[in-house]
Amino acid sequence: MATGRSITQQSGEAAERQAARFLEGQGLTVIARNYRCRGGEIDLIAQDGDSLVFVEVRARRNTNYGGAAASITHRKQQRLIYAARHYLMHLPHEPLCRFDAILIDGERLEWLRSAFDGF
Repeated sequence: MATGRSITQQSGEAAERQAARFLEGQGLTVIARNYRCRGGEIDLIAQDGDSLVFVEVRARRNTNYGGAAASITHRKQQRLIYAARHYLMHLPHEPLCRFDAILIDGERLEWLRSAFDGF
């Protein structure tokens, strides 16, 4: 059955679902998925107590090219920050925020809280 989605897109969607399930199992509430604006995209937005968490999900089948963590470049971080600021513009007040990353290298999942600073 053709879905119109590439293998890479399907793998990315599966990784995002896995990450959302993991975060929910850790007590976070996923409130948005694939938030897009002209300058960037945020894979998951979650609530962790009083904090709003912008989550980048990166998955790699192998670590031949540095693995999932190496793929979150400075440019990627800037696009995430831009999208987060865009999202925050639509809220009545600005909550505490942080940027997390879920890294999936093969079968290994790693959660990096406060993976980088953006504000």
